Amino acid sequence: MTIRAAAGPITEMAELLQRFLSRYRKPPQVPPRVHGFGTEIKSGKLLSSVAGLTADSDLAPYTIRWIYIWAISLGTWIFLSLAATLTIYQMYRVTGGVNSLEAVAAMEFSQLCSYAPLTPFAYWLAIRHPIRRGYWVAPSLLHIASGLTFAFGHIVLRGVTPYGYWDGTHRQWSYTFWDVRTHSVRFPWLILKSAYLANVFDDITSTYLPIILIAHALLYYHNSQQKEFRATELSGQLARARLQVLKNQLQPHFLFNTLHSISALMLTNVAAADRMMTCLSDLLRMSLEDKGDQLTTLNRDLEFLEAYVEIEKARFEDKLCVKFEIEPECLDAQVPHMFLQPLVENAVRHGTSKRSQEGKIHVIAKHRDQKLEIRVQDNGPGFVGSGEDLFAHGLGLNVTRERLKALYGNGQVCKIRNVETGGAEVYLLLPFCLAPKPDETDTEYEYR
Repeated sequence: MTIRAAAGPITEMAELLQRFLSRYRKPPQVPPRVHGFGTEIKSGKLLSSVAGLTADSDLAPYTIRWIYIWAISLGTWIFLSLAATLTIYQMYRVTGGVNSLEAVAAMEFSQLCSYAPLTPFAYWLAIRHPIRRGYWVAPSLLHIASGLTFAFGHIVLRGVTPYGYWDGTHRQWSYTFWDVRTHSVRFPWLILKSAYLANVFDDITSTYLPIILIAHALLYYHNSQQKEFRATELSGQLARARLQVLKNQLQPHFLFNTLHSISALMLTNVAAADRMMTCLSDLLRMSLEDKGDQLTTLNRDLEFLEAYVEIEKARFEDKLCVKFEIEPECLDAQVPHMFLQPLVENAVRHGTSKRSQEGKIHVIAKHRDQKLEIRVQDNGPGFVGSGEDLFAHGLGLNVTRERLKALYGNGQVCKIRNVETGGAEVYLLLPFCLAPKPDETDTEYEYR
């Protein structure tokens, strides 16, 4: 086979290579800045800065339907009126008073339920103009004026009931705006002034102020929930951006290593180079089909790994043997996309390629106590020193471990060690989680 005969696969691979690399010419997408949180990706590293949340006014507004506010206000004051009625009536009974239950109820309902129409407006004002750190003078003055108006409104609303004010001349309760003797409307300014001055302090301190405090408590609770939600949302965005950066580092790393292997064989073994380019084209297609997903099934990742193994077999001919020992229930388990390939590549480069005889790689996946246990073993010479040194200097191993940390936190184990029988082993322990069923079932391959 001549070099010219390989032109077809080369052209096809070049087109796929152009599409593949176009995905990595663009800078990694960064989550949008969210209310003071900044995220930046620079030189392949994720730099996150958390400037903190901005003013509460930048948060999602605290809203509740007016009908609910009115219903809660009316229900609350009716309940308080009933409680006050029963308490005062029991007190009259104990002290020998002569007031009937109906009279006590009428008095208390007139006194307390007249707050019900005013409460929603006080609540709305507190939500609309809350007192905040660094901005309290203007809202405080506004609430003082509102409290005075609230007290006057209460006197007016109570005045339309039979218990508007206490008539000291006739020693009985009476309407404020209706003269029961002449049956005419009146506007007794002196009575209103006297009642207002007598009740303004109690109305503000015992009623208006608690309404304002409740409104502020609910508002601050809402804002704290919003901040917590946004912090969680930002954390997820940063994690996804970091994973994408690591993935973008890994895929070109694998590609350039493969192209280097092809170039080494191009002038010495054109047939092997042609097979490698064909397998590389398959790998590029599979990479373009992943749609940027971070997780895939173990079965799908094994398909990708099998295509990569074919490339290495074309390179080493009959000197490489890869054996798969996969438990069937593990095939649908979720794993990071393209995470087995760098482990096998590491076993080839630093393990089996050092042998003059046949190199063997053993990929094992087992389900153990709700964990997915994966081992990648080789029969190479092993390594000298600690496994941490290999993670520090090997891009593929380091990126794989960083991706596992970003996805699973402390719920994963990733380490490399020498095997007593010879060679090295990468040991992984991940949470076992089945992937959701797709609409169309992909063809599954069995690995033995």
